[in-house]
Amino acid sequence: MSVSDQRRILEQIAKDLDLKLTDYSVLSGGDINKVFLMETSSGKFVIKLNHANRFPGMFDAEKTGLEKLLEADVIDIPKPIKTGKVDSQSYLVLEYKNPGQKTSDFWEIFGEQLAKLHQKTSSSFGLDTNNYIGSLPQYNEKRNSASEFYIEMRLEPQIKMAVENGFQLNVSERFYSNCKNTIPDEPSSLVHGDLWNGNYLVNSQGRPCLIDPAVAFAPREMDLGMMHLFGGFDDRLFKVYEETFPLQVGWRERLDLWKLYYLLVHLNIFGSGYRSQVTSIISKYR
Repeated sequence: MSVSDQRRILEQIAKDLDLKLTDYSVLSGGDINKVFLMETSSGKFVIKLNHANRFPGMFDAEKTGLEKLLEADVIDIPKPIKTGKVDSQSYLVLEYKNPGQKTSDFWEIFGEQLAKLHQKTSSSFGLDTNNYIGSLPQYNEKRNSASEFYIEMRLEPQIKMAVENGFQLNVSERFYSNCKNTIPDEPSSLVHGDLWNGNYLVNSQGRPCLIDPAVAFAPREMDLGMMHLFGGFDDRLFKVYEETFPLQVGWRERLDLWKLYYLLVHLNIFGSGYRSQVTSIISKYR
């Protein structure tokens, strides 16, 4: 996208908000979206853009997820303001969060707030709408148990996709049976769904702010699995989490099972570099 196209699109988005664009800059984004800081006559906003035909409904789903997290009212979340389309580009307008420096008790606060988020529950697992995990569809059809939801809505679609992409994973019925027997029978939790260390910010008060969610009511250990996959979270967070909302015995031994979903997503997006980790975990449960 040329600089002139960027400005024209951002000017139109500002106009859609009854504002006037005064300046903008490019922010670091993921592999899917272009992200901008838009300065206007009424302050700063974050704008996310992507190709509407490639990712239909992505920003509407993200807006819904952010609104769910905001409703929980336990951790800072940027307010989603508007979704729309300019030419071939879909857009999402978000509240801009001024950055800050971590307070000395940042990780303890993060652990307590995450535990309180996970205490928000629903009568079933899932969500009223599907959404995305990275660039891939994420299915949220409702299920009554943690194991049903994780196997049928998380593992099976990604395993099917991986096989269609040419990866031989040798998944057996025994594998699914062992997964079912391993997953704790807990109520659903409101989870961020994609909680790696690039999806939180430090706000102006020095506290955590969550961004880029893949929200569902799901097994809460999923968030912990993703947090351990790439690291970047202090152990103080998990200590306070446990004190606030104790996990069932053996949660650390179950981390690989939750990591499997996210590794399958990476396998399907980025390719064979993740195959050995995927097959190792499948072998562990097969």
